[in-house]
Formats: sequence, structure tokens, C-alpha cells
Amino acid sequence: MKKLMFVLLFSIVSLPGFAQEEPQIKVLEPAEFKQQITEDSIQFIDVRTPEEYKAGSIEGAENIDFLADDFFKNMEKFDKEEPLYLYCRSGNRSAKASARLSEMGFKQIIDLKGGYKAWKDFAEK
Repeated sequence: MKKLMFVLLFSIVSLPGFAQEEPQIKVLEPAEFKQQITEDSIQFIDVRTPEEYKAGSIEGAENIDFLADDFFKNMEKFDKEEPLYLYCRSGNRSAKASARLSEMGFKQIIDLKGGYKAWKDFAEK
């Protein structure tokens, strides 16, 4: 009887209609990231501090500091069903932000590999 219950329960949980869609987090090299951010209406976030942002940023990015107390509140205004592009200085904070944002329900997060430092090196070539 226990085996039958397990099989029945497993079958119900495994049905496609019950499957949860996993959020996707992609980490892209600067060249591919650049190609994807050329669209006009993308959600594009720089998660560095305001001081870092003022010292230089990628055109079109909105600054929302990951270290600020209101980061997650500020992120609520974005569409969780649309791709969200983000970056930080080196990729560390944006990786942490990506993980937390996926927990918040964002379906597709695209992170710049190596952050702004890699972007600058790429742009200088």
C-alpha cells in the first residue's frame, strides 16, 4: 500500500501541469551582453553604489544599489516576466543579486560576466 501511495504521489507531482518553471540566470561575456542590450525597452540595472555609477557606467543602465536597504523594494517596479539585465563592478554583487532576484520571482536574469571592469576592458579593445 505504501508503495502504491508513493507511486501515485510521485505521478501527481511529476505531471507537467504541476511543474514549476525554473528561473534562468545567464552570465554573458561582454560581447554577447552588448548585443543584447541594444534594444530600447530593456530592463537594465547597474547594482553598484551611486559613487561607482557616477565614476562610469554602461549607457542605458539604471542605478539601483544592491547594498542599499531598499534594493528589493526598488526592484518591485520591474516586470518579473521580462528579461532583466544587470551588472556590478566585477560580477560578485550581480551574482548575489541574481540569486536573490530569482527568489523574488524574476524569470530571466542576464548578468555581465566580469562586471564593469570586464566591460571597460572589452570596450578598450
